[in-house]
Amino acid sequence: MVDLAKEMPLLARHEGVWDGVYSYFNAANEKIDEHASRLLCRMTGDDETPYHQTNHYRWPDGKTEIRDFPATYRDGRVWWDNDLIQGWAAEVPLDEYNRTVMLYWQRTGDPSLYLYEQIQISDDGQNRCRTWHWIRNGLLETRTAIQEHLVTRDWKAMDAEMKEAAEKGIHVEFGGGPGFGG
Repeated sequence: MVDLAKEMPLLARHEGVWDGVYSYFNAANEKIDEHASRLLCRMTGDDETPYHQTNHYRWPDGKTEIRDFPATYRDGRVWWDNDLIQGWAAEVPLDEYNRTVMLYWQRTGDPSLYLYEQIQISDDGQNRCRTWHWIRNGLLETRTAIQEHLVTRDWKAMDAEMKEAAEKGIHVEFGGGPGFGG
């Protein structure tokens, strides 16, 4: 059985529920999108999918989206291979402060577009910031800046709460920043 928390202790510090805001900028540094987020980052204890992340997004106009990312583990990395993305996440051992996780992925079916992400977690584990560089055919296309704060480590309770609310048709508030009610 894979003990992902033992294999990737820095990633284990990210386990829990994170609320935040995603801001997207084009190559000319013009803001092109912004939306609130709630991410459930799970260490499942399951050998087949030891890491599982679910991203909930909400735009100021009321649009919502949910994306699900179960992942496998091998060679010191978690790996995604689904209808949306293919790629990996790994801890950065050169960071003597143990704050940095790096990701690489590309859109499934679009090899001309790939992305590198850097995640920095605060020393107290309560905040993190993330940056994405979207590169198409070798040129920067988009940057994404993400600010998040930890809501709870208890992702199981939050997952159950959100599923129950969805079944009842209840709108759950999350995220933060101007226009997002957080």
